[in-house]
Amino acid sequence: VERCMSVMQSGTQMVKLKSGTKGLVRLFYLDEHRTCIRWRPSRKSEKAKIVIDSIYKVTEGRQSEIFHRHAEGNFDPSCCFTIYHGNHMESLDLITSNPEEARTWITGLKYLMAGISDEDSLAKRQRTHDHWVKQTFEEADKNGDGLLNIEEIHQLMHKLNVNLPRRKVRQMFQEADTDENQGTLNFEEFSVFYKMMSLRRDLYLLLLSYSDKKDHLTVEELAQFLKVEQKMNNVTPEYCLDIIQKFEVSEENKKQNVLGIEGFTNFMRSPACDIFNPLHCEVHQDMDQPLCNYFIASSHNTYLTGDQLLSQSRVEMYARVLQDGCRCIEVDCWDGPDGEPVVHHGYTLTSKILLRDVAETINKYAFIKNEFPVILSIENHCSIQQQKKIAQYLKEIFGDKLDLSSVIAGDSRQLPSPQNLKGKILVKGKKLPYSLGADAEEGEVSDEDSADEIEDDCKLKPCYSNGATEHQVESFIRTKLESLIKESQIRDKEDPDSFTVRALLKATHEGLNVNLKQNLDTKEGGKKSHSRSLMSNFGKHKKAVKAASKYHSASDDEESQQNSSGKEMGQLHRLARRRKTVKLCRALSDLVVYTNSVAAQDIVDDGSTGNVLSFSETRAHQAVQQKAEQFMLYNQKQLTRVYPSAYRIDSSNFNPLPYWNVGCQLVALNYQSEGRVMQLNDAKFRVNGNCGYVLKPQQMCKGTFNPYSADPLPASPKKQLILKIISGQQLPKPPDSMLGDRGEIIDPFVEVEIIGLPVDCCKDQTRVVDDNGFNPVWEETLTFTIHMPELALVRFLVWDHDPIGRDFVGQRTLAFSSLVPGYRHVYLEGLTEASIFVHITINEIYGKNKQLIGLRGLFNKNPKHNSAETSGHYVRKRSIGDRILRRTASAPAKGRKKSKMGFLEATEIKDSAS
Repeated sequence: VERCMSVMQSGTQMVKLKSGTKGLVRLFYLDEHRTCIRWRPSRKSEKAKIVIDSIYKVTEGRQSEIFHRHAEGNFDPSCCFTIYHGNHMESLDLITSNPEEARTWITGLKYLMAGISDEDSLAKRQRTHDHWVKQTFEEADKNGDGLLNIEEIHQLMHKLNVNLPRRKVRQMFQEADTDENQGTLNFEEFSVFYKMMSLRRDLYLLLLSYSDKKDHLTVEELAQFLKVEQKMNNVTPEYCLDIIQKFEVSEENKKQNVLGIEGFTNFMRSPACDIFNPLHCEVHQDMDQPLCNYFIASSHNTYLTGDQLLSQSRVEMYARVLQDGCRCIEVDCWDGPDGEPVVHHGYTLTSKILLRDVAETINKYAFIKNEFPVILSIENHCSIQQQKKIAQYLKEIFGDKLDLSSVIAGDSRQLPSPQNLKGKILVKGKKLPYSLGADAEEGEVSDEDSADEIEDDCKLKPCYSNGATEHQVESFIRTKLESLIKESQIRDKEDPDSFTVRALLKATHEGLNVNLKQNLDTKEGGKKSHSRSLMSNFGKHKKAVKAASKYHSASDDEESQQNSSGKEMGQLHRLARRRKTVKLCRALSDLVVYTNSVAAQDIVDDGSTGNVLSFSETRAHQAVQQKAEQFMLYNQKQLTRVYPSAYRIDSSNFNPLPYWNVGCQLVALNYQSEGRVMQLNDAKFRVNGNCGYVLKPQQMCKGTFNPYSADPLPASPKKQLILKIISGQQLPKPPDSMLGDRGEIIDPFVEVEIIGLPVDCCKDQTRVVDDNGFNPVWEETLTFTIHMPELALVRFLVWDHDPIGRDFVGQRTLAFSSLVPGYRHVYLEGLTEASIFVHITINEIYGKNKQLIGLRGLFNKNPKHNSAETSGHYVRKRSIGDRILRRTASAPAKGRKKSKMGFLEATEIKDSAS
């Protein structure tokens, strides 16, 4: 292994294959800290790198899509390998000049990846810190001589958002500059300088308060601090000595068994004092309850890497989501060439992959990270012939994993538990009706296609009349989509509703019509060619949406009119859907045991278990609005899956909270779309060792309550969260700041948002600290009351205030139940050193609490309206002026506290409460 490392560090010339171009020869090398692969020459210069932490897998030979595209190239497979990395499973396809080099790199990379997954959190924290300091030094060393002069230090201070007087900087510089080479700092001296600069006044004062004004803590004093402040039980002298040995820097202090300020800082910044409860890194909940008592991490159209219209389908996406803890994955099966079923998103231009490859990938990755069952949601559009092929592949590849005969269900009317189903794969699909004889080889079943929401004319079908080639149509759609998606990225990063899917569709539809009109003359007699009407029916959707989104209405009359039209539509819709059936073969039907897909109208409450009810978000939203408590009761016996509307062609995600709040288990999200919703999903499932199963609150599994009530659980105690926001550390400039590192030093403030039952949703924020991102101090207390802590998520956001609004710096989202009391660091996600230092107190309170009375007024006036607004399915597109005003309103004035906000923003409150 060491030989591999040295070869990789000295660098290897390889050909980098790209789609559509000839390969590029580049020198690839492992950096000296062994944390990333770099290459040169590259236009990206410093940014041309792949971090080892982000690598999912390394495959040997010519397996990737790009290698298949270059099929004519006669490369030796033993010289080829592919590195899959990042959230979208991008591939880096490389060819070496001989097999020996390829083997060296594959071995070395696999070793590095294994090392990273095995190391403990403390070692990882230390490694990333050391690497960050070294990288900071190298980037500041502009002339590359391994030394920093005072001018380079001043530039570095600006980059790190430090606003110190030059006199103070020079004084620290001179104290650190101890060798004969005066006027410059080498790396060791820079490390000393960096430690001086990072001395934490807040931690020093905390140490003094427990050490009787000495500059160190004895074993007894440290034990006292851990018991009183950090609320730790069973603190032994041995535990305290272990902390001193692990974290203390000075040998002198170690001998005397005391913890000085540097050691105390190291301890406070270590995972032992992280805000996240370390016990929640492992599975700790009861796993012996029926499946319907758990929220289950679920993915929608798992195979897609991007949007729902044109993106690539990849088997690697299954590997990624399964290792990320997802336990319900989707497979859309269609007839493929040569009798081989394929997986892709029907009626679109997404690429196709073989079902066989998908099944093999699932089989390989399903139980690597945890053994709890995987639900395979199969959407079957195949002929009987290819259905038999699907059943054959699933049986051959999954083998015993499909055999559920040994599973013990305590009561036949109850679903089995995750514990009983360990290592099993459950096929979710249609089942032949019992009325058919057991010897019938096939039969008719109702067909619920998730694309049914889209009218037929909108589905892209591969027949293009009148000269419009598939290529033309594709390029119009692609260009339009790309410009729309760019526009969507301009929106306020934390306001998912400021850019809506509706607008995206409207623009796509208009753009396509105009483009196609220019290119294809309409036929005489005013008949539109097929391609013209390809997407034109998106317009028709507005009528349906109007009926569905009753909660947009302004007056009660309008509401009742639309309500009746909604009912009629629903009935027509159901009749139309009822008639739609497909043929299903016995072999595929027999694989379905506990997870039989049914449609809402087919439900008969005959006490049978094992039905999974599937809803698109639009229909689920209506059910939540009208019958929240009945929905909750249904979810105590059966499973419900909610998937995104087919109109979300940009793969955006809906707000999952309203569905979790009524106990829906399988809320399927687009895992390939990063952002707020996936961060909420991650936080929810991290509570139980990220195993994909989280136990629902007791009150949801037995009995019922109204999630929209102002006091949903009057008999239960509420929790009071008292959060003291003390200080920030190494907060960087916003990721999309125009001048990058040269931009102004930031003016940060912290916003804390509680997300859960509607009555619990609110946010509050600190004042702004001017010109300091390196160590801003707020010392402010925010207080929240939470009615149902088991469902609540806590979101910490750091913003940079500027005159026309605010820029997003970073966030961390956690489940309320994972918070630990005491002095804690909240590390911002995806940023190496950036954190906020807080103190957490959690109290139980009984009886009515007056704090949210203003908020409750809002809920009582028109609860339907409010909850619809917040779930954010159908929200008006705001004008630019409106958005700027809104962003300005949302930044607190200097030195002034912003008043408490409900979970409607200021602009929406004026609509809902006169």
